[in-house]
Amino acid sequence: ERGLQLLELGGSVEEDCIRIARCFEATRQRCCRLEQDGRRAREQLARVEAERAALEVKLKHARNQVEVEMKKRHRAEAELEKQERKLQLVLELLMREPWGNEALSREQCSVLSALAGRRLGAALAPSRRSSAVDESCQSLLSHSDISYDRTEDDVVRS
Repeated sequence: ERGLQLLELGGSVEEDCIRIARCFEATRQRCCRLEQDGRRAREQLARVEAERAALEVKLKHARNQVEVEMKKRHRAEAELEKQERKLQLVLELLMREPWGNEALSREQCSVLSALAGRRLGAALAPSRRSSAVDESCQSLLSHSDISYDRTEDDVVRS
């Protein structure tokens, strides 16, 4: 547009050529700047995509590790419950058998009785957690709050 306007002004041909040359030079410089900006943007995009890919790998490893640890925890809790049931049966047997009460002192009987009562109540608690696990950060680290939805892993990125 500007080139056409310059031609329509009707100045000398030489002045018009100089104006057109300056306009072309300004346009060329602008194109060079835009090309450099585009190159820098592509380089930055490549760096960010590489970083994103590395973070996705870390996320995948973390998810797998959480899954492994949860399986270990469930196995350990199941084993603990199994051992507690065995202990409960032994305690009940000791408390019921006449020879068990005779062989044990009153103090031992009261300790076993207290233990049996506590263990029975603990064993019947449906979703009890191991007391050895510190869950003071449960709101931050609870496995029930973690989303295992992997649909975003399958999203095609363009």
